Amino acid sequence: MAAFQRDRPPPPACLRLLLARQPLASLSCPPVSSFCLAPSGGLSSLGPQEHTMGFSSELCSPQGHGAVQQMQEAELRLLEGMRKWMAQRVKSDREYAGLLHHMSLQDSGGQSRGISPQSPISQSWAEITSQTEGLSRLLRQHAEDLNSGPLSKLSLLIRERQQLRKTYNEQWQQLQQELNKTHSQDIEKLKSQYRALVRDSAQARRKYQEASKDKDRDKAKDKYVRSLWKLFAHHNRYVLGVRAAQLHHQHHHRLMLPGLLQSLQDLHQEMACILKEILQEYLEISSLVQDEVVAIHQEMAAAVAHIQPEAEYQGFLQQYGSTPDVPPCVTFDESLLEEAELLEPGELQLNELTVESVQHTLTSVTEELAVATETVLSRQEVVTQLQHELWTEEQTTHPRERVQLLGKKQVLQEALQGLQVALCSQAKLQAQQELLQAKLEQLGPGEPLPVLLLQDDRHSTSSSEQEREGGRTPTLEILKSHISGIFRPKFSLPPLLQLVPEVQKPLHEQLWYHGAIPRAEVAELLTHSGDFVVRESQGKQEYVLSVLWDGQPRHFIIQYADGSRPPQQWRLLTPVPPTPQNLYRLEGDGFPSIPLLVDHLLRSQQPLTKKSGIILNRAVPKDKWALSHEDLVLGEQIGRGNFGEVFSGRLRADNTLVAVKSCRETLPPDLKAKFLQEARILKQYSHPNIVRLIGVCTQKQPIYIVMELVQGGDFLTFLRTEGARLRVKTLLQMVGDAAAGMEYLESKCCIHRDLAARNCLVTEKNVLKISDFGMSREEADGIYAASGGLRQVPVKWTAPEALNYGRYSSESDVWSFGILLWETFSLGASPYPNLSNQQTREFVEKGGRLPCPELCPDAVFRLMEQCWASEPGQRPSFSTIYQELQSIRKRHR
Repeated sequence: MAAFQRDRPPPPACLRLLLARQPLASLSCPPVSSFCLAPSGGLSSLGPQEHTMGFSSELCSPQGHGAVQQMQEAELRLLEGMRKWMAQRVKSDREYAGLLHHMSLQDSGGQSRGISPQSPISQSWAEITSQTEGLSRLLRQHAEDLNSGPLSKLSLLIRERQQLRKTYNEQWQQLQQELNKTHSQDIEKLKSQYRALVRDSAQARRKYQEASKDKDRDKAKDKYVRSLWKLFAHHNRYVLGVRAAQLHHQHHHRLMLPGLLQSLQDLHQEMACILKEILQEYLEISSLVQDEVVAIHQEMAAAVAHIQPEAEYQGFLQQYGSTPDVPPCVTFDESLLEEAELLEPGELQLNELTVESVQHTLTSVTEELAVATETVLSRQEVVTQLQHELWTEEQTTHPRERVQLLGKKQVLQEALQGLQVALCSQAKLQAQQELLQAKLEQLGPGEPLPVLLLQDDRHSTSSSEQEREGGRTPTLEILKSHISGIFRPKFSLPPLLQLVPEVQKPLHEQLWYHGAIPRAEVAELLTHSGDFVVRESQGKQEYVLSVLWDGQPRHFIIQYADGSRPPQQWRLLTPVPPTPQNLYRLEGDGFPSIPLLVDHLLRSQQPLTKKSGIILNRAVPKDKWALSHEDLVLGEQIGRGNFGEVFSGRLRADNTLVAVKSCRETLPPDLKAKFLQEARILKQYSHPNIVRLIGVCTQKQPIYIVMELVQGGDFLTFLRTEGARLRVKTLLQMVGDAAAGMEYLESKCCIHRDLAARNCLVTEKNVLKISDFGMSREEADGIYAASGGLRQVPVKWTAPEALNYGRYSSESDVWSFGILLWETFSLGASPYPNLSNQQTREFVEKGGRLPCPELCPDAVFRLMEQCWASEPGQRPSFSTIYQELQSIRKRHR
C-alpha cells in the first residue's frame, strides 16, 4: 500500500507563521496502516463517521471549488476595503488632531479684548480650549496606535490570505492532476495495451492451431506461449493498476481532498478569529468612550456647568457701572418773556387772535391722538400675540433648540420698544389735548378776550395796508419756492441743447449712414428697389452710395470736387464752407455736405446718373439701438451699478432725458458681455412697466447702455423716504404695476432672477417700472439652470429650488415677487433682518416665512404666502397675481 502513497509538498511559510498551533501536516494523508481493510479489500474507515457540515463534506465538487475561489476573492476584497478604511481613519484622526491643536494655538482662552478674565464664560471657554488640546494629543496617539496595531496586522493578514489562496489552488490542481493520471490516463493506457495483447494472443493461437508441419507448429507454439506470457503479465499489471486507481480514488475523495478542504476551513476560521481580534483592538483604540476621552469631556462639561447666566455680568457691572446721568428736564425759559407782554410762562394764550387756531389745533391733536391710540392698541395686540406664540413654542421646543426662538424674541423686544414709543406719542398728544381742552373749557360759551392794541388805529390801518400791498408778493414767492422745492428733481440735469435741423446734422448722426460696414452686409440691408444707404468704403477710404435697383445692389462713389479725398477733419464734420474746391456730387450740381446731397436727391427724385436712371426711394436706417458717444451729453453721477457708474444725460438729437449706465474699461471681456446682456434683452420688450432701452454705445470705451431716465429713483429708497405718506391703495397700484411688468416678461419666457424693490424704478407720477436685467435669462421652456457658486445671488429674495439646484423659472420670480410685496407693505424694511444668508436658507427650508407687515391687507398677505409655496408648481402665475391685486385694489377703500 505504501507504493501508492504520494508525498505531500511542504506547508508554506506564511501559514506556518499564522498557525503555529495547527501545522499543515493535516494536508497530507494519514498512513494506510491506520485504516482497517474490509473483506472486499477496501478501506473500512475513511474520515469521520458522523456527517457534519464543513468544507470537506460540502465543497468537494468542482462547483464547490469554484465557490471557494469566489469566496476567497470576495473576502480579500473585503479585507482590502477594511485596510483602506482603517488607513483613511488613521489619516482623518491625524488631521482632526492637528486641526484641534491648531485651534487651541489660535484661541487665547477666551481672553478677548474687553472681556474680564473673571467672567464665567471666559473661564469656561479657557478650560474647554485647554481640554481640547489634551483631546488632540490623545487622538494623535490613538491614530499612531491604530497605524502600528490593527492596520499593520490587517496588512499582514491580507498577505497571508493571498498566500493561502495561491497554495490552495496549487494543491487542488495537483490533486486533480494526480487523480486524472492514476484514474484515467494510466488505466486507459493499460486497457489499450491489454486489448492489443489479447488480439496478438488470439492470432498466435490461431496460427498455432493451423500449423501442420512440426517445424512450423513448434515455431507457432513458441509465439503463442510468449503472447500468453505477455498477456498474463499485463493482466497482472492491469489488475494492480485498477486496484491502485481504486485506492487512489478512495484516498482522493475521502482523505486527500476533504483533508485539503478541512485544513483550508480551519485556516479560514483561524484567520476570522485573528480578524475579530484586530477589529476588537481597532474598536478599543478608536472608541470615543474611553476613560481618557470621557474624563476630558467631563472636564469640559464641568466648565460649561460653571456658567451662571444670572451672574455672568456682575464683574462687568462692578468694573464699569456708574450712576445714571439724567439730564435736567426741559422747562419754560422765562427769559423769552423779558420783552414780551401779556404772556405767561407755561400757559396757553386764548384770545380773539388765537381762539380759532386753538380750536383747530385741538381738532388736529384729537385726530392724531385717535390714530396714536389705535396704533397703541394694534401694537399691544402684536406684543400679546408674540408673547403667546413664544410661550407656546417654549412649551413644545426642546431646551437645546431655544436658539431657534432668539429671532422671535428679538422681534418681541422690538415690538415692545415700538409699543413704548407709541405710548410715549400717545401720552404727549393726550397731555396736549388736556391743555387745549382745559383752556377752552375756561372760556366757556363767552367771547374770547380782546387783544390790547398798543398802537393807534391810524398806525394799525397803515400797517394793514402795507401788509395787503407789500406783504403779498413775498408770501407768494415763498409759497412758490416751497412748492418748487417739493417737486425739484432729485439730481441736476444737463442743460437743454439747441436743436439742429436733420439735414444740417453731421454725417455720422444721419440714420442712413452706416459707417464702414462690409459690402456683403449691404446686400442684406437692401430689400426693395430704391432702398439705399451711405457707407464708407473699407479699401479706398471713400464714401459710397449703395442702392438696390432691378434686384441688384449698385454702388456709386460720391465724388469730391477736386477728385481727391477730403481732409481727415472734414470727413464727418459737415457742412464744410461752400467753395468750388469742396463740393460733393454724383452727376450735376455739387453740395457742401453729403446730407445735403442726399436730401436733394430724395426731394427732387432725380436719377443718380443719366445712364443708370436709378432714383432713391427709401433710406435704410442703421440699427436703431446703435448710438455713438458723441450722441450723448452726460450729466452728474446719479448712482453706481455692478459694472460701473450711472449718469444722467441728454440725447443731442432731441434733448431726451436719459440714464447712462457705463461699463468700467478694466473689466474682462466676459463681464462686459454680461453687461450688454441687459441691453440685448430689453431690445425686444416694450411695456409701460418695463424700463425702456434707448440705445447702446459700443464704438469705443467705455461702453454705455442708454435707457429712459426715471426721475423718481429706485422703489426701495422711495418706500423708505416717502412710504409714511402713501396710502395703501397707492401701494396696491404700484405693486400692480410690478405684476403687470412681470406678467409681460413671463409671456416672453424671460426670467428676471433679481426681482426686488431696489431693482424697480418709480416715475414722478408713481408709476413703477421693472429694471436691472443684468441677471435675466431668456429660455424657450421658461427654465434656466445656473452653475457656479452663490457669491452674487440675492439669497433672501431667491426661491429655495434656485438656491439648492440652480433651477430658475418664472415660478422662482414669483417667490421673489412675494418678497417684493413684503418690502412694499413694510415700507422698505429688510427681509429676515436678524438672519444671515445661511440662516435664512435653513429657516426657509424648515418652513419659516416672513410675518405679515403692519400695513398689509390680509388678502395681500395670503397672496404673499401663495407666492412662497415650497413647491414651484403651487405658486400662482403673474397673470393670476396681477388680476388678484387689481381685485384687492378695487375692494380696498
